[in-house]
Amino acid sequence: MAQLTTQSPMKLMALQLLLWHSALWTGQEAALLVPASSLTPPLSRSFLLKSLEQVRKIQAKGSALQEQLVSERLWWTGCLSQLQDGLLLYQGLLQALVGISPELAPALDMLQMDVSNFATTVQQQMEDLGVTPVLQPTQGTMPTFTSAFQRRAGGVLAASYLQSFLEQAYRALRYLTQP
Repeated sequence: MAQLTTQSPMKLMALQLLLWHSALWTGQEAALLVPASSLTPPLSRSFLLKSLEQVRKIQAKGSALQEQLVSERLWWTGCLSQLQDGLLLYQGLLQALVGISPELAPALDMLQMDVSNFATTVQQQMEDLGVTPVLQPTQGTMPTFTSAFQRRAGGVLAASYLQSFLEQAYRALRYLTQP
């Protein structure tokens, strides 16, 4: 059990659900093995029909809930994929700005590290959900700034777009934290 506590919370929860389901399944099998002739007194037809209808309703609602949970997971997956794609893009753009100026190098290094850490956090969450993370974009897709002016202009645009991207990410994540 000590090893289970070191696993991710999602794996522990999945194991608990599996054990819970196994316990219920065993109980369900035992209940279905009771022959109908051993039931006394005999069940009324109206009870059986009402029970059948209730089972159908519960099955339908259970299926609907399952579909919602799957679509919610797909929504989360899409949201995380978009977040990761954006962070990977900005990691590449910030890398293209290396050498912009000695005065800005420490701030650029810190920003690169923060974006990289956030991308790693998102990637870990995707892995915990069982989603295959997207591969890093190749450096060939990133712009090449050949002059100081291009690096400065590119830096202004990249920083502006990064701010806009992070504002949208913040709003989305904040929305998701609301009950």
